Amino acid sequence: MRKTTTVSVAVLGAAVLALTACSSSKKGGGGKSSAASSAAGGSSSASAPSSSAAAGGGTIDGKGIKVGIILPDTTSSPRWVTADPTALTADCKKYNLACDIQNAGGSAQKMKTIAQQMESSGIKALMIVDLDAASGAAIEQAAKKAGVITVDYDRLTPSGGAALYVSFDNVKVGQVQGTALTQCPQVKGAKAVQYVDIDGAPTDNNATLFAQGYDGVLSKTAGWTRVGKQTGNWDAPTAGRVFNSMLGGHPNIKAVMVANDTMAGAVITDLKRQHLNGKVAVSGQDASAGGLQNILNGDQCFTIYKPSKLEADPAVKAIAQLVNGQAPDTNGVTITDPSTKQPVPAILATPIAVTKDNVAAPINDQYTPKNTVCTGAFAAKCTAAGVK
Repeated sequence: MRKTTTVSVAVLGAAVLALTACSSSKKGGGGKSSAASSAAGGSSSASAPSSSAAAGGGTIDGKGIKVGIILPDTTSSPRWVTADPTALTADCKKYNLACDIQNAGGSAQKMKTIAQQMESSGIKALMIVDLDAASGAAIEQAAKKAGVITVDYDRLTPSGGAALYVSFDNVKVGQVQGTALTQCPQVKGAKAVQYVDIDGAPTDNNATLFAQGYDGVLSKTAGWTRVGKQTGNWDAPTAGRVFNSMLGGHPNIKAVMVANDTMAGAVITDLKRQHLNGKVAVSGQDASAGGLQNILNGDQCFTIYKPSKLEADPAVKAIAQLVNGQAPDTNGVTITDPSTKQPVPAILATPIAVTKDNVAAPINDQYTPKNTVCTGAFAAKCTAAGVK
């Protein structure tokens, strides 16, 4: 991530200029934000999106414009089934957009078909969470040719050329993971720690950024030695097999840097079989029901909580502005597309580490439904942890 004062990524010019022609926002008079410059191709034309409405703090009205939103799957994280659809639906209503929210079910072909159907229905903007860079970029490039504004949600689509990227600071996510792992009670203060990485899918740019963050922390932690690093592909069975092999080769592993809760659950299952659960520090991410239960049990040290509202609200708000020819406020923040090396205007939120001390937070915030966590023997544990 870096700051910039001027961005001139030549994407989406025709789409936004066409929308601007029928916009009710005032023309001229203010400098463009990075997102506006990207959407308008860096043009100084009088009909380029105005930043005045975005900066003015007035009511943002999507005017019922059609927007397509495609989430990736139903298995890599519960958030794509529960938290994000709920938050996005509420924000679409808040900003008066007619949103069609669908899930690709883990199929790149299905995502492509959904996108084509949405474009045929007359959407003016398309926001996706890609399944892989190649298919995501193809979807966004086709949408742009159809005059549709594209936005990346949670995951950057390399070579996609989206007008805006809205996510958490994913290098920071990894840094928080790495730092939290070093503070787990099983390893805190230890002079020598053997650890392994189980990364997310290599097709997911976020997984690369997470690893960049936690590798940067752990590689500089005195006494910590990495003895294995493999992908778990965001898949529990794969992660379980990978960790079983790692532990077989290195029985003295004391910490496992697992990229998310789904894979951490498989690691913990393997540790239980060998009566090592609770004795090895295990990380996670997503504040899933399973992850929070593992934290309550003492089998998982922490998870990363990324409230969907911190992504959904600025993303939908920005779309409402873009479709009206207005400029979302990015405060000059950009990230670099790893394929094109071009800056992409970005809105980035800050992640939260959740340990046993604050495990109630995502439940009390209604991010992780209480009835999925505080069941059976976990009811008393939830009450003791401060769940309301």
